[in-house]
Amino acid sequence: MDSMMMDAWRANMTAAPEMTTMDMAAMDMSVLQAAMDACSACEQACTVCSTQMMDCSPACMNCADMCHTMMRSMLRMQGMTPASMIAMLDACIAMCQTCMDECMEHAAHSDVCRMCAQACQACMDACMAVRDMLVPA
Repeated sequence: MDSMMMDAWRANMTAAPEMTTMDMAAMDMSVLQAAMDACSACEQACTVCSTQMMDCSPACMNCADMCHTMMRSMLRMQGMTPASMIAMLDACIAMCQTCMDECMEHAAHSDVCRMCAQACQACMDACMAVRDMLVPA
């Protein structure tokens, strides 16, 4: 998502504070954008990897679905509380970890599995950065 879209999205979210329980003004939009981009990339990598029909395919399909859901949840935070968003992020991180672990078993002989594992790691890192913004220090 480009910066103009993120600015419009943020303006929309902060203009109607009654629709969200998240403090959008305090959130770093670049961190959210990076997480949405990482979720999208991971969804795509997992979808491609799942077509190989290797042992990792079920984990890849589940991870693709979770990343898609996480990205959409970050796009529309209306009705989300910090606790519910943290739970979603934790679920996405856990699913990416499972998928990455499965794909790493094939990474030595499959470029697709290696790419998928790298996308899972990037998604976990990006989701952890969003989580860190939401958890009080």
